[in-house]
Amino acid sequence: MTKSDDRSLGDIDRRLLAMLREDSRQPVTKLASDLGLSRANVYARLSRLEEEGVIRGYTLRLGDPYDRRLIRAQVMIKTLLKHAKTIEEALAAIPELSALHAISGEYDLIAVVEAETVGELNTLIDRIGAIEGIERTTSSILLATKVLR
Repeated sequence: MTKSDDRSLGDIDRRLLAMLREDSRQPVTKLASDLGLSRANVYARLSRLEEEGVIRGYTLRLGDPYDRRLIRAQVMIKTLLKHAKTIEEALAAIPELSALHAISGEYDLIAVVEAETVGELNTLIDRIGAIEGIERTTSSILLATKVLR
């Protein structure tokens, strides 16, 4: 349990997080100006959010030309329960995997994977299906991303 589990964020903190999700490399001076706060106040908020575990790290977003040429798919995965841990570890080791979610329902996991060609994507999905303990997969290619935060 992190320190942030016992309290909710205020409006300014939520706005700050939204701005960082849009571009985590924005200068603190711009963040402060857009929020109507001092730089010291923004630095203090960032430090507190990091300390409380609300902000775990800063990451990158791919450039549009490169990102647009990637082919992404959601791979729904049904597993044998006794292999769950090793399956998760095997999937986590795949560099083309961008997300792995545990879900309820008929399937146990959804993996989001990406490749530069349909052939590479097909090979990747075959590799996932061949992992010991995976009973079956169903894949859907993502045609367009409408909102990404």
